[in-house]
Amino acid sequence: MSTQLAKVQELIDLRTEARLGGGQKAIDKQHERGKYTARERIAQLLDEGSFEELDMFVRHRCTNFGQEKKSYPGDGVVTGYGTIDGRLVYVFAQDFTVFGGSLSETMALKICKVMDMAMKMGAPVIGLNDSGGARIQEGINALAGYAEIFQRNIMASGVIPQISAILGPCAGGAVYSPALTDFTVMAKGISYMFLTGPKVVKTVTGEDVTQEALGGADVHSTKSGVAHFAAEDGEDAIRIVRKLFSYIPQNNLEEAPLVECTDPIDRLEDSLNEIIPESANKAYDMYEVIGAIVDNGEFLEVQRNYARNIIIGFARFNGQSVGIVANQPKYLAGVLDSNASRKAARFVRFCDAFNIPLVSLVDVPGFLPGTGQEYNGVILHGAKLLYAYGEATVPKVTVTLRKSYGGSHIVMSCKQLRGDMNYAWPSAEIAVMGGAGAVEVLYAKEAKAAEDPKAVLAEKEAEYNKLFCNPYNAAKYGYIDDVIEPRNTRFRIIRALQQLATKRVQNPAKKHGNIPL
Repeated sequence: MSTQLAKVQELIDLRTEARLGGGQKAIDKQHERGKYTARERIAQLLDEGSFEELDMFVRHRCTNFGQEKKSYPGDGVVTGYGTIDGRLVYVFAQDFTVFGGSLSETMALKICKVMDMAMKMGAPVIGLNDSGGARIQEGINALAGYAEIFQRNIMASGVIPQISAILGPCAGGAVYSPALTDFTVMAKGISYMFLTGPKVVKTVTGEDVTQEALGGADVHSTKSGVAHFAAEDGEDAIRIVRKLFSYIPQNNLEEAPLVECTDPIDRLEDSLNEIIPESANKAYDMYEVIGAIVDNGEFLEVQRNYARNIIIGFARFNGQSVGIVANQPKYLAGVLDSNASRKAARFVRFCDAFNIPLVSLVDVPGFLPGTGQEYNGVILHGAKLLYAYGEATVPKVTVTLRKSYGGSHIVMSCKQLRGDMNYAWPSAEIAVMGGAGAVEVLYAKEAKAAEDPKAVLAEKEAEYNKLFCNPYNAAKYGYIDDVIEPRNTRFRIIRALQQLATKRVQNPAKKHGNIPL
């Protein structure tokens, strides 16, 4: 064999070694756990044959605790770029078969390199996380590596989309990178996130808790709100990432992909004319409204099982990607509380950062009362949503379906928060408060002095409702642009979005605002 052929063979052998990660035994163990390897996950995520790997031959430099005797090409992370539906994306996938996917200095450098390239090229970054945390043998160098990644997450925020998939353990400092990204997808049964593990929790607090109960996908998608999606398994998590990617642009200077619309824009939905119950205290399902008005009934909900009194997610109108924020009367009567406000506020800010128009469907009776909410800072959390809508410069279309009372009316993208097109159904009740509460304040003395206080209050309530609990009082002042027939909602939203396509608004020049946190 010639020298040249020998060198080519050496390259082929090195590539073969690198692709095996921590070796066949470690790969078999990964499969036994119900998990895919880093390269298998990338193959599922990207278009076939599009992946270009970088830094395949990088090895760690650590000599502590005998580490120099054990190293693998690639050092526990597979990095590179490829395409999803033909669109450029950068990706890193932690390899649990190499030192449990633990982060070393060189592993951090590999991740930072693709993040820097993504910023330079204006393309999204997707991280597939499966790591035992910092590589203890590397000490401060591993911590410095995490900090370098976090700094890039921060700089990239609002410039390029960042998506994290948690497909195994993600503990300690490792959790902060996903927390800084735009969306986090967790796979049930195989993934968990926590700052301190069950053993430390037991030692410090005495609590006996499993990994799943402490930081599993169900916990973070229902209780903490850390995870935006809870996938059934690793494959489902990758499918969700690809679906999510289809609704968002490459960067903050581009628009989301426009897809061909096969759903007639003037499609009438007669069911919407009767969906609002006769009784103001009866619920209906906002999902039915969303499904009836968006293209082909397709809606990708975000944080589905967290703060269910508000619904957020992506849909399309005439092929254009939009963010939907909708109160859900079926859950807690659609009131706003601390968690719902935070959930919606961050979504609004994501859409605004990446040029995705906002459609708000309003049916909100107010903020949830009580000491629990007040002690939890509902004022600050409500202010976040208020701030997010007021700051947003993307097209904003608001449709009030039924209740829109008091402070919650203002917070849900009202005209004064620069709502571009504000519509209302004939069933809309836009007022400071509902009739029953209002008359108790306004006519308490008069009712008390009357022979039949209930009759007086009932009469005054009917009077109040006629005057104020309708959309026409707000329309009289121009706070509502038009009162529309419910079945025409789809067409009117699409028309509004078409008109707003050339909208140009700039906020005052400043370093950044100080959003209430």
